Amino acid sequence: QVQFVESGGGLVQPGGSLRLSCAASGTIISISTYAMAWYRQAPGKQCELLARISSGGNTVYADSVKGRFTISRVNTNNTVSLQMNSLKPEDTAVYYCNIWGRGCWGQGTQVTVSS
Repeated sequence: QVQFVESGGGLVQPGGSLRLSCAASGTIISISTYAMAWYRQAPGKQCELLARISSGGNTVYADSVKGRFTISRVNTNNTVSLQMNSLKPEDTAVYYCNIWGRGCWGQGTQVTVSS
């Protein structure tokens, strides 16, 4: 089963930016035919779908991140990214990249927004 490795998380001050990246690992498949998504899960909270991108590049965002986050993909590199701007303390969570519908599982990358 294909897995994804996320990177780019860290500690950032409120108002700052981070760029998360995700690459397929394990079974080598092309993600080009899959809708991909970014999710996050904060301690004690449910998994939240943040953004998804279709195989053709169409995007949909959760209200909580609309206008601040941008999802993109490079099919030739089997990678998906999430550009996060104007970060808020409530964005603190573990962030996951996955095929759309699979939710919060995998390695994830921690994002902490704090002064």
